[in-house]
Amino acid sequence: MNSKIKIAATEALQKLQHSNKEFISLFNHGTLEVEIYKPDKIDNQKPHDKDEVYVVISGSGNFYCNGQTVSFTHGDFLFVPAHAEHRFLNFTNDFSIWVFFYGKKGGEADL
Repeated sequence: MNSKIKIAATEALQKLQHSNKEFISLFNHGTLEVEIYKPDKIDNQKPHDKDEVYVVISGSGNFYCNGQTVSFTHGDFLFVPAHAEHRFLNFTNDFSIWVFFYGKKGGEADL
């Protein structure tokens, strides 16, 4: 069992900065994986094999998912079903986001 019950955004962003990567994994529990992501100018993501939730830490921009584009800002929640084409567009330089992958490969069915 993972003993962490809190990860501060500032702590996560410091770890990310020291990694010299755009994203890092911070927490795992069962099927849940928590990452932090801060793309550099362009989001080059590919579809993932699990359902995904984003929560915006800072910044704003637009988010494309499955043919729809919405605006986002600090604190917003975004959902991406498994295998969906998605990316962040026109985001501010301070943009960073929590990423939550969960469930089985292929995604979970609508309830």
